[in-house]
Amino acid sequence: MRRAALLLLFLSITFPLYSQSGSYDILITGGRIVDGTGNPWFKGSLAIDGNRILAVGRTPPGSPRRTIDAGGKVVAPGFIDIHTHSRGGIFQVPDAGNYIRQGVTTVMEGNDGGSPLPLPEFFEKLRKTPVAVNLGLFAGQGSVRQKVIGLINRKATPAEIGKMEDLVRTAMLDGAFGISTGLFYVPGNYTPTEEVIALARIAGEMGGMYISHMRDEASGVLDSVRETIRIGKEAHLPAQITHHKIIGRQNWGCSDETLRLVAEARAGGVDVTIDQYPYTASSTGTAALFPQWSLEGGRKALLERLGDPGQRARIKAEIITRIRDDRGGGDPKNVVMASCSFDPSLAGRNLGEIARAKTGEATLEAAAETAIKIQESGGCSAIYHAISEADVERIMQSPYTMVASDGGIPVFGKEVPHPRSYGTFARVLGRYSRDRRVIPLEEAVRKMSSFPAARLKIMDRGLLRPGMLADVVVFDAGAVRDRAEFLHPHQYAEGFSHVIVNGKAVLLDGKMTGELPGRILYGPAWRSHGSDGAQ
Repeated sequence: MRRAALLLLFLSITFPLYSQSGSYDILITGGRIVDGTGNPWFKGSLAIDGNRILAVGRTPPGSPRRTIDAGGKVVAPGFIDIHTHSRGGIFQVPDAGNYIRQGVTTVMEGNDGGSPLPLPEFFEKLRKTPVAVNLGLFAGQGSVRQKVIGLINRKATPAEIGKMEDLVRTAMLDGAFGISTGLFYVPGNYTPTEEVIALARIAGEMGGMYISHMRDEASGVLDSVRETIRIGKEAHLPAQITHHKIIGRQNWGCSDETLRLVAEARAGGVDVTIDQYPYTASSTGTAALFPQWSLEGGRKALLERLGDPGQRARIKAEIITRIRDDRGGGDPKNVVMASCSFDPSLAGRNLGEIARAKTGEATLEAAAETAIKIQESGGCSAIYHAISEADVERIMQSPYTMVASDGGIPVFGKEVPHPRSYGTFARVLGRYSRDRRVIPLEEAVRKMSSFPAARLKIMDRGLLRPGMLADVVVFDAGAVRDRAEFLHPHQYAEGFSHVIVNGKAVLLDGKMTGELPGRILYGPAWRSHGSDGAQ
């Protein structure tokens, strides 16, 4: 009897029943189906009933309530962005138009070691705010450490590690998909590898993954990749190098070696993968120019150090090195302010310009002094042009690399954010797949859909299959392109005509519909043991 009931359940999911009227909700006809597997496209229709896919490749019997003529465009699974910083913007811009207009239907938060704690408070706020995209969370190791230890540069005691393990365990039960680190940032940078392994092991035992902004993406990138691999191996969980890049001209070309390390690790049984955004510039706060030791204890402690002439000189010397050899790409003009709350007029201006206006020159020394004054005033977010196009393309071609934006949900027209928030997925499809032929179309879609879905163990999204949840995008492969530019980032991607989230059309004929059908996604250990891991 139980076996028969399970069979009926399987059939009801795989081949959903039509309503008694014989009608269903949406029929997409005339498209080229790129199903997310990486297999070649094929012509056919796709039907949706309720929030699930009803049929793929054929037109089912019955009458659709809405027919969409794809007209030879690509029909693909909704894209999953495994690395975003959307938890602030989603409440200001709940339709997430910058992501929807480039086909993204699911975003992941809690990256780079920073997340809300406890998670239920954030989920409750999100539950009260209808949104257009699905959203899931990682637990941030930096947030966990700060809660237990603060911003102090020392090893954790066994008792403190126990408290942090409890916080990770609770976060996993509350719905986290795993643990993230920002080992470049404070306090993640103060964390010994063994401590990370202890926390990652808890996440792994509960079905989660490890995703890391590594300790160094410049001269120490190889050791950082080795550390990420070690954490995955010793903690026994999937590990991901997030927004993989090679920073600093003298380090360009190292992606040959980082990709070799990943391939060898996988051949040896370590489950390590990569995600990447398709730009030659990164974005983070101006604190990235400061040595991590100077940031211990937070802003007040930094200001005290800067008030001491000896320590100020030492900090300044290290900032000069970072502008010359690291994120500055050898020239202060490569550091461009994105947003500065204390002086909005600085947004869009580079560090060389600002230094020249303040000191009369744009030397490395003048730029370092200007960076100190900016940080003393509250700091800015900035864009750093220090990455090689050849490394971007080489990393993209790896079969172990997926696409992720590292972006957020900006208020349209406000400040000068990195264009990746508006253009990442369209840029891969247009510039890199179609124009430069770095990867085939089908592989690009796989890197945006089934690959991150499998990584996250979201088994009912990321593919076009009957019974899967209906996150579907329709775009013109010949016209898709990113329009966002570094100095003019607030420009939506082009080429996407229809985006469907959980069976509801959020973008229709290129226009936002006002529908807000996004759902909270919960990780593998969610204590409520929901039937599909979603709310």
